Amino acid sequence: MADQQALATGRHLIGVDIGGTFTDLVTFEPASGRIAYAKARSTPRELSAGIADCVAKSGLALTDVDTLFHGSTVVINALIERSGAKTALVTTRGFRDVLEIGRSNRPENYNLFYRSPPPFVPRHLRFEVTERVAADGSVVTPLDAADIASLVEAVRREGIEAIAICFLHAYANAEHEQAAARLLATALPDLYICTSNETACEWREFERTSTTTLNAFVGPRVSRYVERLEQSMGAAGFTGRLYLMRSNGGVMAAQHGKRLPVAMVESGPVAGMIGAGQLAAAMGEHRVVGFDMGGTTAKAALIEQGEPRLVDVYYVNGYANGYPLQVPTIEVIEVGTGGGSMAWLDATGALKVGPRSAGSEPGPACVGAGGTEPTVTDANAVLGRLNAAHYLGGEIRLDIEAAARAIDSRIAQPLGLSIEQAAAGIVTIANSNMALAVRGITIEKGIDPRDTALVAFGGGGPLHAAAIARDIGIPRVIVPPMPACFSALGMLLADLRHDLVRTCAQPLNGRFERIDALLAQLSAEGAALLTEAGANPDALSCSGFLDLCYAGQHWTLPVPVGTHAEGVAESTKIEAATATTSSVRATSAVSAPATTPAIRDCNALQLRERFDRLYEERFGHAFPGLPLRIINVRVRALGRRPKPHLPQLAARVGAPPAYAWRDVHVGAAGRVPCRIYRREALAAGDHIAGPALIEEDVATLLLDADDTALVRSDGSIVVQVAPLAVVSP
Repeated sequence: MADQQALATGRHLIGVDIGGTFTDLVTFEPASGRIAYAKARSTPRELSAGIADCVAKSGLALTDVDTLFHGSTVVINALIERSGAKTALVTTRGFRDVLEIGRSNRPENYNLFYRSPPPFVPRHLRFEVTERVAADGSVVTPLDAADIASLVEAVRREGIEAIAICFLHAYANAEHEQAAARLLATALPDLYICTSNETACEWREFERTSTTTLNAFVGPRVSRYVERLEQSMGAAGFTGRLYLMRSNGGVMAAQHGKRLPVAMVESGPVAGMIGAGQLAAAMGEHRVVGFDMGGTTAKAALIEQGEPRLVDVYYVNGYANGYPLQVPTIEVIEVGTGGGSMAWLDATGALKVGPRSAGSEPGPACVGAGGTEPTVTDANAVLGRLNAAHYLGGEIRLDIEAAARAIDSRIAQPLGLSIEQAAAGIVTIANSNMALAVRGITIEKGIDPRDTALVAFGGGGPLHAAAIARDIGIPRVIVPPMPACFSALGMLLADLRHDLVRTCAQPLNGRFERIDALLAQLSAEGAALLTEAGANPDALSCSGFLDLCYAGQHWTLPVPVGTHAEGVAESTKIEAATATTSSVRATSAVSAPATTPAIRDCNALQLRERFDRLYEERFGHAFPGLPLRIINVRVRALGRRPKPHLPQLAARVGAPPAYAWRDVHVGAAGRVPCRIYRREALAAGDHIAGPALIEEDVATLLLDADDTALVRSDGSIVVQVAPLAVVSP
């Protein structure tokens, strides 16, 4: 397979992450173990140009690249900007308004002016056809082919580019959807057509319809983007495999990504969380918060036992004003604050930061590319926290005076502050905004932040992490090697992964024949997808889960099956489960792997105990006397890949050398003399006391007074954060 060939020939693997401001690239040469990185400004008008710039900077020829892993913001940007294809929805007669009815709830009960977000498909583009399938999969009313034929002309007349097909209970029987898709594809061969059974094959009509619709909406744009990327990389000599980062923390073949683009909605941010999880596991950290601060946004995710939490339904743009996607997604809380976020005054004169960003064009005022609005990066530059002569590895010399002018004219003068006071205020508000994301993933989820560590990455993460951790009460900050390109590195650490699910509603009564058959079927499907994507057949594994709930409840928790499933899976996290070999054989042409999970490996009592324990951990109580119901069967199919290992640092005798001093505005102490260290000059075991700055080419770590840092042999830096000072009344 591709990765095994790379190990044998010494060809490179590269990970590329396109952000709103910068495009990051990390290369790994398996033969030598060499890891390198490059960073270039993103090119919004043609994203692949930023990749080409990164490749050129790395000095690597694409003819020497065996595998390319890629994550981007194409999907999320298309949804937020509503810049996808003109889409039609074909649905069962009588269910035309599912997208508008939703769950008939009011997310903001006390907001008198609340309005539900408008559907991506207006009502006149939602077409009904005669057909009906019952919840058990039986056909109540056959599909009327004449209805399909009659809507073809309307689709042509409206200039439709994509069609979503979502019939009632198609998760139980997909024959009508598949037949409709064939008829429409024959009549409209140039249109992008997707069905709910290939996008979200489980119950909950609103979420399933929303997912299918959004998949169709972004499908043409993502397909064109991936095809342009393949063509441009191919023209440069790339003949290897292209993989796309999924929101579930795995990667998939590019061809599969074209059919299921919504699986990439958070592909960029989650890669860094995978890297943070593997780093935490190697360090023996039970629970950490991954914190990624880029140029446009900051993200946080909770990671336990090395695994980021997953949600089965993810809301694009938030629960109150967003749209549900019924695809497994690492739970990431995001705020519109990053290095390029603009500072501004609202109508009352209050200082705000974000969510608007200067992006990569024109960027902050200090980079000299035409920006005039003050940003967080400008504030850090004015406060002396950035090396003006060595920004972005020396490619840019920061214009501190331009940053000061922008802050003075837009913020300082209107508020009657000095430039430094205004800059410090911008940083303080930015930190408060980002702390909300970390609070949302810890305190608001019942997690005590004092029992966690903060893994900080992204171009701005190390610079702000200690202040955010101190504000919340997190005692330690971990800064990995290459923090500014850590999401690209995380892609090289991800496995091939597919999460498959089928609804199979029945009581937990010990009759598992149907469940066993579904586990085998889904395992075979997962193995086929992994094999098609080039996974090593000897590195395939499948883990099974049942979505259970108490009778009368609507929402479920996934419980692992198998006699060797360790612990329990939380409602937002799927843990690894080791299952024994099953005698069940798949009916698919591709045999399931030897680790096919089977519910016969554990009995109903064991499942009951696991669920009650999980429920109590999640909600603080359980109901052992209530009957349980099985709702969904899940299989996680993994194709393990060889991973790069970070080089080990040598130790030294004596204190690390500071290469310079600079006056830096540090926390409450104001501007004080700080030692400046170069990260590449540090050795394993080095201790550094704050106030200090540890600089590298594309990131800076700030230590406040009384913070201390320890350099580990793997190159990570662990900061012991001094507690927040208590001011006496």
